[in-house]
This record gives sequence, C-alpha cells and structure tokens, in this order.
Amino acid sequence: MDSSRHPTAASVFDALGADYERAFGGSDAHRASLELLLERLAPGSRVLDVGSGTGRPTARTLVDAGHEVLGVDVSPVMVDLASRQVPGAEFRCADVRELPLEAGSFDAVCVYFALLQLSRAEQADVLRLAARVLRPGGHLAVATVPLDVEGVSGTFMGQAVRVTSFGEEAFTALVAGAGFAVLEQTSSMFVPDHPAAVPEPHLFLLARRT
Repeated sequence: MDSSRHPTAASVFDALGADYERAFGGSDAHRASLELLLERLAPGSRVLDVGSGTGRPTARTLVDAGHEVLGVDVSPVMVDLASRQVPGAEFRCADVRELPLEAGSFDAVCVYFALLQLSRAEQADVLRLAARVLRPGGHLAVATVPLDVEGVSGTFMGQAVRVTSFGEEAFTALVAGAGFAVLEQTSSMFVPDHPAAVPEPHLFLLARRT
C-alpha cells in the first residue's frame, strides 16, 4: 500500500494531536454514552479503552469514577498526551490485536470511533476481541459513523484518510454477531469544533457480552 496516498491511523492522529480533543470533546452524546456505561459498572471495574486518543473524555471520566483503565492507541502522540492528561490510567502504544490480553479480564471495553480506518473484516476482529477479553456479562460501549462506505478516500480535519464503515443496521448486526446483546442504541448528528468540519452522524451502542 502506498502510505503517502493512504496514511496510517497512527500518522493521522499523530498529526491531529490535541486538536482532535478540541474538535470532539464537546460531544454530549459521547458523555451520555459514558454515563450509561457507568450506571452498569461495579465499583473498581477494569476497563479497556481501545483507541484511547488523548484520554479525554473516556479514560478521564472512568478514572474519576474510580475505575481502573488500560488505554491502547496506535498513535504515540496521543498516548503521550493521554499519559500526561490522565495519569491515573495506564496507556500503551500498540495495536490492541497484538497485545497479550487475558480472556475474561475486563469488566468493560470502550471503542469510541476507533474502527473507521480498519477494513470491515478487521472491525469484526476487534469486536470479537472485545468479547473475548470481557468477563461474561461484561459491557461494550462502541461508537462509529454509520455510513455504508468501504475504502473511501477523504479528508478528516485536514488530514487525508481512508474510511470504511457500516450503515446503522449493519453495524448493530456486526456487534450482535461478535457475541453481544445490544442494550441501548443512540443516533445523533454532531459538528466537530474545527474549521474544516462538517456535520457527521454518530451511532452509540451499549451492549452486554452474551
């Protein structure tokens, strides 16, 4: 693959850095999704945050509520930002699929907008991984941009990206097929706080490992 034409997720988010948090940190729907998850977590739960970004709002919200968080992101810049902004969590720079995570070792997994630069097969792999590392009855909080697109080149906050996603019904079915019962489903439109931003649909699901 020509990486100059199709930059990696790591290079895209290294370039965005703190600008990403400024653009998306004001999402009320994201915070509402976290609140729904918090309502279902026992005190001191262990949570895996896939695509943890700058650590805010997800890891910060969970740590402030007394939970143990492991954040994983492919961007070294994001991991450095998160480690400084949320010192109460642990962050690793890695592809989550390559980490030796023990089966049934987490009470919850968060995957907020971390799938969009993966192929459809890879997205299914990450969701199945989430099911594997969750204890029985553990919860998944996942969000995506529900568009039926595959390998589409575009621009995101001034960065060239290649995006793959599913429509709302197909993505919900993908989550269910990975071993989850969907408990809550919320759709919204969000305009990132960035000069190059356009309105984008967001889909948030809360699911339980079956």
